Amino acid sequence: MTRHHPDSLSLMEYSAGNLSEPHALCIRLHLDKCPHCRSRVDTLDSLGAVMMEEQPKVSVSESMFDDILARISTEPASEPVTPSLPKVGVLQKLLGEDLNSLPWKRQLGDVSVLDISEKFPDQKEQVVLQKLAAGGKAPAHTHRGEETTIVLQGAFADQKGVFNQWDFVVLTDQDEHKPVAVGCEDCITLSVLSAPVKLTGTFTRFLNPFLR
Repeated sequence: MTRHHPDSLSLMEYSAGNLSEPHALCIRLHLDKCPHCRSRVDTLDSLGAVMMEEQPKVSVSESMFDDILARISTEPASEPVTPSLPKVGVLQKLLGEDLNSLPWKRQLGDVSVLDISEKFPDQKEQVVLQKLAAGGKAPAHTHRGEETTIVLQGAFADQKGVFNQWDFVVLTDQDEHKPVAVGCEDCITLSVLSAPVKLTGTFTRFLNPFLR
């Protein structure tokens, strides 16, 4: 499980333009407020440009990824750069209105959802916004595939820790959790799922056949 920041491979794939549009959006939103990850991507972009100029035909070896990471660790950290486009602008462009004014649909207990997969045509993943009411709890669940999530508003906690606004987390079928919204506002997240979640609670597990 990746917590709080995208892992090195994800940043490398983002820099290379190899991620799907929904996954790239999650990382872009995180980068806008994370100077550390933004610096790493800037370094990857620079290295990629040099490699393209000096070696038009690059032979990819098994050690290339490790070599690039080693070069990143020795690069001096760049000064934080003011984002050219604030996160709220990206979200408003995608959704057309404020997060709290969206047509949320109550799912289970304190959880409301809004499926926005249609905004990403030709993508295989399901893209959903999820809102957990302030102080509320989500049902215990695991994942049938991979779920990439970024916190857009508020914060949530589970047995792995606390995830605040703009934190990034990737969960797999090896992760089971029961998120709780912390703080005084609703927790809103954007998630990209390769497969539906799997409820694991004593009673809620009977609802699994009805989950998309």
